[in-house]
Amino acid sequence: MTIEKGRPWGEPGGLPTGGVVVGSDAEARAVVERARRAGDPLPALGLLGGDLCRTLGGTGDESRLRGTGGMRLPVDIGAVLADGRLHWFVAHLVTRRGWWRGRIYAAMNAQFLGPWDVAPRSHPDDGLLDTLDVDIGVGDRLKARGRLPSGTHVPHPGIVQQRVAAVQVELARPTPMRLDGIAVGAVRSLSIRVEPDALLCVV
Repeated sequence: MTIEKGRPWGEPGGLPTGGVVVGSDAEARAVVERARRAGDPLPALGLLGGDLCRTLGGTGDESRLRGTGGMRLPVDIGAVLADGRLHWFVAHLVTRRGWWRGRIYAAMNAQFLGPWDVAPRSHPDDGLLDTLDVDIGVGDRLKARGRLPSGTHVPHPGIVQQRVAAVQVELARPTPMRLDGIAVGAVRSLSIRVEPDALLCVV
């Protein structure tokens, strides 16, 4: 069950038997993709690093994962059908040709993208993805970049922000897409959706 106001989220505990320790969002995504393509249940993930780990308050302390000092937290994952091919992501999807020109589209399950607080309102277990559609000039991009570390880049009239369970995105031309920081090719048509409560993470 996704998080609800006034109800506790997660429970104390270490990594269960069969869980996998990962050090980055890319490693977490690889585990998820492998299990989904094989039709296997998703194993619990012990997070030592990455943007999802940071969003969940992880410390990178592996002893917490192995003992009783950790927290077990259910989280959503994202799925995207990109030009007919299905992929998954745990933290974020980003399409862009460059940071300084052209349209940028991001779907965030985590709050952070590297040093940037891209989606200040995002929660990884609310059954929603936070999307940002950016099409602004270089001057405004410079200003927004300076505000990204503190999450004060929004609201902005040139940045369309939504919270969605599913969304269809059509890009004007093939645009490079990165899932959890890994390039997966250029795409034009995206069907993005959230899979609520799909993954158990331990931090």
